[in-house]
Amino acid sequence: MESYDTVVAALNGLKARGYTVDFNIAFDKLTCSDDNICLNPDEFEIVEMHRFEGNSNPADEDVVYAVESKSGDIKGVISSAFGVYADAASTAMLQKLTIQK
Repeated sequence: MESYDTVVAALNGLKARGYTVDFNIAFDKLTCSDDNICLNPDEFEIVEMHRFEGNSNPADEDVVYAVESKSGDIKGVISSAFGVYADAASTAMLQKLTIQK
């Protein structure tokens, strides 16, 4: 797995490696309105996770996930703040985002 120093470097590195879909968490699924894609938790795997913690500012905290559909034809990223800035998500989605191989 690659190692990145910043969120921007992670997003650019993953994009260069084919993770081109920009996903958003929509409570109980991942969506990409640009590509009209919607994936339920049982339809994708988290293949990488990169966590960044701000040195002095909690607003700088972020997690970047590399996501692949189980069929392998969709690869994208989720960039999500954690802590008090976290997006609302269902229990199934939270379990999916916290369980890593």
